[in-house]
Amino acid sequence: MLISIIVTLVIVGVLLYMVNILPLDPTIKQIIHVLVILLVFLYLLQVFGIFSSGIRL
Repeated sequence: MLISIIVTLVIVGVLLYMVNILPLDPTIKQIIHVLVILLVFLYLLQVFGIFSSGIRL
């Protein structure tokens, strides 16, 4: 479980870094960052059993 969490966080970090490299409008970058952080937060809550929904992330 711990290794999958670490791998997921590393992949998300690389994806956020790559979004910063792309020549996009700063507003779009900020929206992407907020969405990704929210999804990671929900994923972590689900992994630790705090948040359980019918939707599997």
